[in-house]
Amino acid sequence: MREWRSVLLAPGATVADAIARIDASAHQIALVVDPHDRLLGVMTDGDVRRAILRGMPMSSPIDEVMNRTPLTAPQGTSDKQLLAMMRRHVVHQMPLVNESNQVVGVALIDDLIGAREKANWVVLMAGGLGTRLRPLTEQTPKPMLALSGKPILESIVENLVAEGFRRIFMSVNYKADMIEEYFGDGGRWGANISYLREGQRLGTAGSLSLMPEAPTLPIVVMNGDLLTHASIANLLDFHVALNSVATMAVREYDLQVPYGVVHIAGERITSIEEKPVQKFLVNAGIYVLSPPALSHVPPRVYFDMPTLFDRLNAAGATTVAFPLREFWLDIGRPEDYDQANIRGK
Repeated sequence: MREWRSVLLAPGATVADAIARIDASAHQIALVVDPHDRLLGVMTDGDVRRAILRGMPMSSPIDEVMNRTPLTAPQGTSDKQLLAMMRRHVVHQMPLVNESNQVVGVALIDDLIGAREKANWVVLMAGGLGTRLRPLTEQTPKPMLALSGKPILESIVENLVAEGFRRIFMSVNYKADMIEEYFGDGGRWGANISYLREGQRLGTAGSLSLMPEAPTLPIVVMNGDLLTHASIANLLDFHVALNSVATMAVREYDLQVPYGVVHIAGERITSIEEKPVQKFLVNAGIYVLSPPALSHVPPRVYFDMPTLFDRLNAAGATTVAFPLREFWLDIGRPEDYDQANIRGK
């Protein structure tokens, strides 16, 4: 069992403290314990993201967010029993406790079954024109622009393979031959890459109708011009845990009003708010779709992902937001590309 005491936190810790422990440890969990190591609650990556969606400040006490009734296993539980429990409850970590509810270890599903390939397919949208990046994209499709000596799309593929994703589809249109010649069948990266060839531009969801067969597991769909440190595996776990039909990664976007905003009641001024900052959640261009969602994609016509989510919501399907707290950058404008190159140096 890996060293686990680094994930322990005292009750006075903050959400920010928990995030630091989660990110620093392979366990991807923080355990809140009393001075005698008795378990009070846990916080996982999913708990953090749900707190972000609720607008919880990172300085909030962890006991306002933590799960006070976590799933645990008694000390001495066999690996076979642990694995069965974790699969049944769709969890990747489980605290082990003794008869006094003191933490004596943390079981990880990867330790029980070994890190393994993920059977979920990934679709990378790489067919856009990159109009806003001209003249850079006049000769090169946007996903093939170089960052730190390699195409943006190659960095995405490498990150996916490192997380266990092997079956990758690339939706291509503009200068598709450059992408196909570079990546081939994907064997150089330990991946199996196929291509969805758009005869005409099909938008961010339309090319899903070109898939050669229907998937049996949730698929990941991602724009091919993104840089992010977010774990796609965590996004997939979040989707499954919430029984979502469609999950959209979102990020916070702050917009500052450059003037003092005047609040009134009738003709009377009630307050003046100087240059307030408005916060929005915006689409981050990464999605997970369960197989039923694909039945809402019309065949071979232009169709965008927001429209798909609108249709699913109208049909009463469960759609959820996954807030990104990690680095994320959309290479959409020349200044974004410059920033990405500076960051990569």
